[in-house]
Amino acid sequence: MKPLDPRLLKRARGARVFLAASVLIGVASGVLIVVQAVLLAHGIAGVVLRGSEVSAVAWGLIAVVVGRALLVWGQEVVAQRAAAAVKSTLRRQVLEHSLKLGPVWLSSERSSALTTLLTKGLDDLDPYFARYLPQLVLASTVPAGVIGWMATGDLIAAGTVLVTLPLIPIFMALIGWVTQARSRRRQHALAVLAHHFADVVGGLTTLKLFGRAKAQESAVRRVTDRHRAASMGSLRVAFLSSFALELLASLSVALVAVGVGLRLVDGNLGLETALMVLILAPEAYLPLRQVGLQFHASADGVAASEEVFRVLETPLPERGDRADVPDLRVTPLHLYDVTVTYPGRDEPALDGFDLELRPGEVVALTGPSGAGKSTVLAVLLGFVMPQRGVVVAGGSAADEFDPVEWRRQFAWVPQRPGLRMGTVADNVRLGRPEASDDEIRLALLSAGAAGLPLDKLVGEEGQQLSGGQQRRVALARALLTDAPVLLLDEPTAGLDADAEAAVITALRSSGKTVLMVAHRPALIASADRTVTVGARELVNA
Repeated sequence: MKPLDPRLLKRARGARVFLAASVLIGVASGVLIVVQAVLLAHGIAGVVLRGSEVSAVAWGLIAVVVGRALLVWGQEVVAQRAAAAVKSTLRRQVLEHSLKLGPVWLSSERSSALTTLLTKGLDDLDPYFARYLPQLVLASTVPAGVIGWMATGDLIAAGTVLVTLPLIPIFMALIGWVTQARSRRRQHALAVLAHHFADVVGGLTTLKLFGRAKAQESAVRRVTDRHRAASMGSLRVAFLSSFALELLASLSVALVAVGVGLRLVDGNLGLETALMVLILAPEAYLPLRQVGLQFHASADGVAASEEVFRVLETPLPERGDRADVPDLRVTPLHLYDVTVTYPGRDEPALDGFDLELRPGEVVALTGPSGAGKSTVLAVLLGFVMPQRGVVVAGGSAADEFDPVEWRRQFAWVPQRPGLRMGTVADNVRLGRPEASDDEIRLALLSAGAAGLPLDKLVGEEGQQLSGGQQRRVALARALLTDAPVLLLDEPTAGLDADAEAAVITALRSSGKTVLMVAHRPALIASADRTVTVGARELVNA
């Protein structure tokens, strides 16, 4: 693990500000440590050798102690603010990047693992900024200043510290390799636990129905035990490494003390100088020891940040930035020889597919499950980039246009509509925020949901609505938009015959271009044209 990941400095401005402030605080701390040692040595030697008053020295020491306390307070404030800023920045960047990658990429990620990463995972960066990085800065500034000042009084002691000091980073590196591996295992165990628990809770109704809820207790217990074992393993390494570093530093200080004592007895070293060296020697080792101790507290946060950077470094599909998207109310859409193969699969999901979508017509996509019907919609929306072929509108390829401007031309209803917490009106109004209640009622009527109250509460993932109601709300949201093209994936699934007839009538009278994945005979019969996916030719109805 790198002591300071440069990607943090690149991605988060708060980390750069924090590092600059930490360097200034570290230099000031080093100066105060030297001043404190000089004052203490002078005061003790004055009392022992000369019997002089120490009031001036005492006031100086009080000022130094207050100064060091203020620096520690300032470091804590800066660290907490920096940690909050960095976490906020990384969370925002991951969410924005995930949205740009699209739903196809998100479907390949475990939602619970991504949620855990953006909550508990990034919260582990707090000790990294509040404890580890400040000590890392002190370790790079204080020992150099301390050894340099010691050399002005006793070259032998300074040389002893200079020779023994590198032993601590060497041991830290050896321990760090073990800690890094254990932190990654712990992070993986936490992600597995979160995913498994979310999966069990999400399917609890089904498990209870089939009498399998009790059996999941042992599975959750096993996953929890793996997480507990990984956590305890990390703690064991932390305690053992702390003992090793403390022992090494204590032996090194003792070696300096023995040398200073022998030279003091021989008369080759003054008492004030000897005291100054003995006071400064532990201060040279302390920052490195603290880095080793805080390393373990920060390892989980660094492991989480590596997962964040894995998401952020996932390349985005190459798209253009043209904003002059053709008006699809009057411009036809063409798909030429489109071939899509998803990562990890040998067979293409869509192979050499051609389609012409003319303005105002209703086209049904048919074919067996898995033939690539939903992939056609994803290609049109730009969520999936074909390995071969192109989508053309107005004589230009779709990938030349800005994806946000391009998607304004479409309203999409997927197989599992996404609904947010709020009311039915809130969810329908997502399609057009300025829409009035009367316009929302008309959209619901067109979607076959006239009896659905606007103020009916909708829970997370559409809870408190049946599957058919969720689909009707999503369809009403699509009909309410100004988008000229509707992309619908099984829009009447879960609807009765009367509601389906109302939806068909609404689609036919909307004046919009409609491309719908369809299996139900009534929906297929309502289309102007039927396209069979999985066959190279078009089948006209």
